[in-house]
Amino acid sequence: MMKMLFDAHLPRRLARLVADQGIDVRHTLSLAEGNASSDELVLSVADLEQRIVVTKDSDFVDSYLLQHKPQRLLLISTGNIHNQALATLLLDYLPNIEQAFLDNTFVELSKQGLVVHG
Repeated sequence: MMKMLFDAHLPRRLARLVADQGIDVRHTLSLAEGNASSDELVLSVADLEQRIVVTKDSDFVDSYLLQHKPQRLLLISTGNIHNQALATLLLDYLPNIEQAFLDNTFVELSKQGLVVHG
C-alpha cells in the first residue's frame, strides 16, 4: 500500500481526499510541530514510516538530489492553481502515481501530466 506525507505547503483537505481513495496519508499538521515542522523532521518521519513526501517545496528536491532524502518524493509543480483543480489533477493521476512509485523514487506532477525522474 502506498503511504504519503503531505508537506505544509499543501492543504490538509487535499491529504484527506487522497486518504479517501484508500491511501495511508499523513499531513505535517499531524506531526508534533505541525506545519512548523523542520524539513529534517519531515524527512525523518517519511523515511522511518516509508512514506512518499508530497510537496511543492524545491528544498526537498535539492535534498533528494544531493542526499537521496527523502527516499521517495512526489513534487507538485503545478504553479498557481486553485485547490479544487489541484485535487482533481492529483486524484486523476493517483493510479499512475502509484504505478510509477513501484519502480521509481522521484515523480513530478505538473499541469501537463506526470514526469518520472527516477
